[in-house]
Amino acid sequence: MRWTRTRPKQGLIPTREFAALLTPFDDEMLAAIQAAACDAGDLALGYFNHGQLTSASIEMKAGNSPVTAADKAVDRLLHGRLREICPEAAWLSEETLDDGARLGQNLVFVVDPIDGTRGFMAGDPQWCVCVALVEAGRPILAVVHVPALDETFIAARGQGAWRNGLRIQVSGQVELSGAKLAGPRFLLDRMAERHPGIVIARKIPSLAYRIALVADGRLDGNIAGANSHDWDLAAADLILHEAGGVLVDHNNQTLQYNRHDTRHGVLYAGPRALVKQWL
Repeated sequence: MRWTRTRPKQGLIPTREFAALLTPFDDEMLAAIQAAACDAGDLALGYFNHGQLTSASIEMKAGNSPVTAADKAVDRLLHGRLREICPEAAWLSEETLDDGARLGQNLVFVVDPIDGTRGFMAGDPQWCVCVALVEAGRPILAVVHVPALDETFIAARGQGAWRNGLRIQVSGQVELSGAKLAGPRFLLDRMAERHPGIVIARKIPSLAYRIALVADGRLDGNIAGANSHDWDLAAADLILHEAGGVLVDHNNQTLQYNRHDTRHGVLYAGPRALVKQWL
């Protein structure tokens, strides 16, 4: 069955409360980015079959990673829309050849057309469209849109994070014992041996969505294995940060984006106190 949804008549941004916190530039820019992400999600839904294989054609790219016709179509849509929104911003996307032109640029759009492609292919609704506007290496505006679940997370630097119009925050969990965690199963199993009270979440194919779930408290924490990329992380990073959490590496350092190497090592996401204990 092809998966469809009805977009709410009202925008997902809480116009009065949220817009009051933003400059007119940020308000207009974030609304335009969100609209582009929602339209991209609608496009992807045309290829998505809930509980069944996608109707999109599939290819394998370097590293034995799949890419579908839906990924490519969403990438083209977002490239056109976002470059119109902010022409001065450079471009970094999982599905666009990186020619290095972005390096040295102060502003860059960091995009994952479909984060969780393998889940998307298999009919798992836990995939998302990710867009971040990065300035001087850190995200300042972010949208993580989950079309098949009707969820949209947004954030602006210094102004909080929101899901479907409601402000979100991380859980109050401070101990690993009893924490609900997501991430690579082999890493979590090893942790559970040392902390028997850990609750391991069911598999969520999208890393960005896992981090967003930490941001709104449905998960207490997430560990990301090595070799995630800027496009997997930048949007969710800002949403988590604005919800009161942190995303850091094993040295407890926040991430820098738009570097020559877009890859990152093992990462930890959660409330600050929990991540401190984790490290």
